[in-house]
Amino acid sequence: MPIMTCLHYWIWNKLGGKKDFFFASAEMGRWAFCVLILLWILFPLANSSVDGLDKVRGVNLGGWLVVEGWIKPSLFDGIPNRDMLDGTQVQFKSVTLQKYVSVDGGGGMNVTVDRDVASSWETFRLWRVSDREFQFRCFGGQFLTSSEGDPISATVTSPALNETFYIERNDTRVHIKLLGGNYVQATMNNQLTANYQGVPGWDDNAATFEMTIAANNLLGDYQLANGYGHDKAKEVLMKHQRSFITAGDFAFLSRNGINTVRIPVGWWIAQDPYPPAPFIGGSLVALDGAFSWAQVYNLKCIIDLHAAPGSQNGMEHSASRDGSVGWPSPDYISQTLDVIDFLSARYANHPALLGIELLNEPSAASVPLDVLVSYYMRGYQIVRNYSSEAYVIICQRIGNADPMELYQANIGDSNIVVDLHYYNLFDPYFDNMNAMENIQFIYESRVPQLQSLDSANGPLVYIGEWVNEWSVTNASQIQYQMYGSAQLQAYDAASFGWSYWTLKNDRIHWDFEWNIKNKYLLLGSGYWILEYVIRKWITATSKQCFGNSS
Repeated sequence: MPIMTCLHYWIWNKLGGKKDFFFASAEMGRWAFCVLILLWILFPLANSSVDGLDKVRGVNLGGWLVVEGWIKPSLFDGIPNRDMLDGTQVQFKSVTLQKYVSVDGGGGMNVTVDRDVASSWETFRLWRVSDREFQFRCFGGQFLTSSEGDPISATVTSPALNETFYIERNDTRVHIKLLGGNYVQATMNNQLTANYQGVPGWDDNAATFEMTIAANNLLGDYQLANGYGHDKAKEVLMKHQRSFITAGDFAFLSRNGINTVRIPVGWWIAQDPYPPAPFIGGSLVALDGAFSWAQVYNLKCIIDLHAAPGSQNGMEHSASRDGSVGWPSPDYISQTLDVIDFLSARYANHPALLGIELLNEPSAASVPLDVLVSYYMRGYQIVRNYSSEAYVIICQRIGNADPMELYQANIGDSNIVVDLHYYNLFDPYFDNMNAMENIQFIYESRVPQLQSLDSANGPLVYIGEWVNEWSVTNASQIQYQMYGSAQLQAYDAASFGWSYWTLKNDRIHWDFEWNIKNKYLLLGSGYWILEYVIRKWITATSKQCFGNSS
């Protein structure tokens, strides 16, 4: 059997491909795919440059100076009532009426207890005051409010004492009490009032409700700091910042061909060491340390404003309190520009600075393009006030947005970069793809988009986030290697370069260090990889190609 056919046979089966899927012609597919694999192996990834600087081959330091609970869940383990952090979505059902508490229209009127099924009007987002005291935000943004004896309504936009309730829990059953002492009850005429007489037990009575936690997926800086309280949160975060990323990590990256770190920071860094509550200081000292390590190990730094005041996307990594997006307001934008000014003034002349990213992942659904472009233009000019050489990086909007919109915006004149984030995840489109189909998507979708943007004669292109993970179940090591190699080859063509998400992660395939040490991601190529792949190929195909030698 010809060598090319044997190689194709082994790779095809390892990747779980289908003969009639990848190419229209099976015979053409066998030869073309084998040639593609050989090109991966025989030709190293280009070490090209931009303006004399090596392209970025970077790694993100995610989960370090901006907390993301899914990266290191144990940070939240010591919080009392951990399942009721800021942004947790809850629903309440009267045990006597068997109806849900509801706000007609989502807010702005009285509250009733008359719905058989819970939906958005029956769902409340928690604002945590203490481990037992909470405020309840409605779908429309208003808060539940009451004075002694009056019906509960949802008419207040800025919560205070009258909007703060005490929760008593007994498994899934709860009592809701005003700070003044009165218990909330569901009346027989389907009202919610705060005039229950006496102290309720846990039997079926008007002041007892079944609480359902509908969502509890926000685990960011706000939830950590407000959940622990200032002193304990400071202790937890200081320990984390000192141990999660160290000088040894920079040495590891340097040894493995990485030349840049992208460092997410939150807006409160500009007010370090005493940021507004509940945020905790210390990230500025850690960032200074990262720049020092970068100099020692000959790495460059990109400062990425990952969390803007008010939140630009409602996610935990933007430090949203409850999943809402407030950033597009003029006050928040002005505050964000002050943060860019602070970072530019402090680091513009540092030899390790490569660039400043003005904002990470603004939401296409919540941030209008004209507002974002105006902010990017002003941010670009602020950086230029301090440096003519630092790269200014602008991130595409996440959601239904075409990155070409930023190429047509004429945001700046020089050293400007558009950041794209490529994941074969977070979309039902990828859920049922097999390994071969994922790799095909890289070449049929990602590569043409990069080529189109590169040919637009606008900003440089940067794949600021990607990962060697997918929705393929029970994938083998060789499948991960091929998928990672396809991404590396594709993203290395980006004119500015790429950065892997992220250096460390409890989910191993997101963990760059684990991927490198366990050879699930192979950086570079050359003879070492050639020898490795051929050894695997010979072992797997010797019987099919040559038969048994015995």
